[in-house]
Amino acid sequence: ACSRHGYKLSYSAYNLSLSLPASRGVLFSTRSVSSYNKMGFGDLKTPAGLKVLNDFLADKSYIEGYVPSQADVAVFDAVSGAPSADLCHALRWYNHIKSYQKVKSSLPGLKKALGHYGPAGVEDATESKDDEDEDDDDIDLFGSDEEENEEAKRLKDERLAAYNAKKAKKPTLIAKSSILLDVKPWDDETDMGKLEESVRSIQMDGLLWGSSKLVPVGYGIKKLQIQCVVEDDKVGTDQLEDQITAFEDFVQSMDVAAFNKI
Repeated sequence: ACSRHGYKLSYSAYNLSLSLPASRGVLFSTRSVSSYNKMGFGDLKTPAGLKVLNDFLADKSYIEGYVPSQADVAVFDAVSGAPSADLCHALRWYNHIKSYQKVKSSLPGLKKALGHYGPAGVEDATESKDDEDEDDDDIDLFGSDEEENEEAKRLKDERLAAYNAKKAKKPTLIAKSSILLDVKPWDDETDMGKLEESVRSIQMDGLLWGSSKLVPVGYGIKKLQIQCVVEDDKVGTDQLEDQITAFEDFVQSMDVAAFNKI
């Protein structure tokens, strides 16, 4: 403490006051420095609060420091929407911080109450207003990762359903093969007409018999060479062999002479 001309000045770490002798009258009002410790933007959900924010950002890029931080996140979360175009500094800041929405949790600093940010001497009123509506759901302007994941899943399911519906309308391509069979009799006395009639009597879904001819193999013996078209998913060469060789009175063996995909 120090005094001069009857004035007494005293101070502590956070409080400064000036006392005057009664004989001199009050020339200065006593004021506590603590009154200047108040910070805030007023009510950020009102035009007046946004005007304070705009003036505050007139010569600043961020609420604190030179990089985006949790201070920007705290103030951004308190703003109910984009400032109007005439509040150019606040609008510039708002759009810039909004671009960090997916990484906001990784921004540096510690997120504090709004009363720790803004110009000195302006008391924050945003939180007190929010307290009146504490039963209301909070609005996260950034949006949660869970909501984004649900939206992405919904879009994926819709696209998958549309793809499957489109695919279902397309005609299914049926794989087919052309097979040339050699059917050999027991000897030259085998009735080749009966043999061919027996082979053609085989009927299966996906089997279509074609042209045929008798081909000499020697010693007066001829084999039946017959063409057929099969659907690959329904008819196989093993099935054909089993059914053809089942005619034991006429057929000695069966071989596949040619096999071509259609």
